[in-house]
Amino acid sequence: MADFSSQQVTELTARYTYGTWRFQKGWKPLHIVDAEGCFFTDAAGKQYLDFSSQLMCVTLGHKNPAVIRAIEEQARSLPYIAPGFATTVRAELSTVLLEVLPAGLEKYFFTTSGTEANEAAFKIARMVTGRTKIIARYRSYHGSTMGSIAATGDPRRWAMEPAGKIPGVIFAPEVHCYDCPIHHTYPGCGIACVEYIDHMIENEGDVAAVIVEPVVGTNGVLVPPAEYMPRLREICTSRKVLLIADEVMSGWGRTGAWFAVDHWGVKPDILVTAKGITAAYVPLGLCATTMDIAQYFDDHFFSHGHTYEAHPLTLAPAVAAIREMKRLDLVQRSRDLGSYVEKALKNLMERHVSIGDVRGLGLFWAVDLVRNRKTKQPFNTKEDKVSGKALVVEKVAAEMMKQGVFVQPWLSHLVIAPPLIISKNEIDEGIAVLDKALALADAEVDP
Repeated sequence: MADFSSQQVTELTARYTYGTWRFQKGWKPLHIVDAEGCFFTDAAGKQYLDFSSQLMCVTLGHKNPAVIRAIEEQARSLPYIAPGFATTVRAELSTVLLEVLPAGLEKYFFTTSGTEANEAAFKIARMVTGRTKIIARYRSYHGSTMGSIAATGDPRRWAMEPAGKIPGVIFAPEVHCYDCPIHHTYPGCGIACVEYIDHMIENEGDVAAVIVEPVVGTNGVLVPPAEYMPRLREICTSRKVLLIADEVMSGWGRTGAWFAVDHWGVKPDILVTAKGITAAYVPLGLCATTMDIAQYFDDHFFSHGHTYEAHPLTLAPAVAAIREMKRLDLVQRSRDLGSYVEKALKNLMERHVSIGDVRGLGLFWAVDLVRNRKTKQPFNTKEDKVSGKALVVEKVAAEMMKQGVFVQPWLSHLVIAPPLIISKNEIDEGIAVLDKALALADAEVDP
């Protein structure tokens, strides 16, 4: 390995590689040299509590020995073979997935990211139904390639338009009871946001699928009312439209269930996931479908594939990660610790006027920061984000980083999503640092 100084590592990284979703000028990425458990370490030896599991993906924490061992053993036995061949690990992961996925999802296409898994889902939906349109929602993120970014509702899509807005993707309102986009109030609204999707399907025609994050991820950890997902399932079934659940972020115990749809007993036609499937140690995505969908391709050409599909080195750590989740009972642990985090965050809300809302499930929470609690006006807008204006949530996150706690900010909220192995003491540590950093936001609220 090259003998670079830490300063050289940062400078070379910034000069020759792109920093994602940001202006490149002034980017000085922190040099990280180690990570273990719920902490990672920079080149100066400073440790940081990983309070967002990096990109909400390191579910098992860093350096889980069983997952690392699975990668090593697979690399020695069969590091790669083309996807047209069968492998033992491919068969093994398939049987393990049958045990944890929602019942009925029994045919799998393996990718190397959630983005690619969504691309596969869109293509499968269009091939099987013979229809074109995909209904997505605003305040959503489904990936960065041309198809998946077209179905993304947040401002990361804007730079790709009009090319990014591929024909046939249309947007419905998100479910967001704290700040309803169609100005209804729950309860008593009749879940108007989901009924609007029924109206769209009826009037659009040619709708192949509806894609939703059952619990919205980076766009606010939006948890739907109990009636929402079952009603959406009813609508899709009655309209003969496929329901795609994007569980890239909300899957793998993050919400206190194996998958978020499990909270409501909903079975999607297609489920896509990634991130926690290997605890992010190796890139792996999954597009899982029902056998009814799969049987279409018995007599029709399956027009999709790529070089790294079902890559053995990506599959082995998934088997190990799922077994570790079971051994450590992390789904139950996420559910149990969720109430602990909820209480702590609501206590913060009582002390900080800048907190407009806290919401979440399991170990997946958002702290919504507002300029005015009464009007729910956020500190910043989507336009602020893409224009490069400094965001209040980014200032809070930067202050937390100085104090040794890493958390992901986005637009007007912080995402609290630590590894599922986190202890109560570590949660207390992260909350205490957040408590102090929120003084920056409190100072900017309307008088």
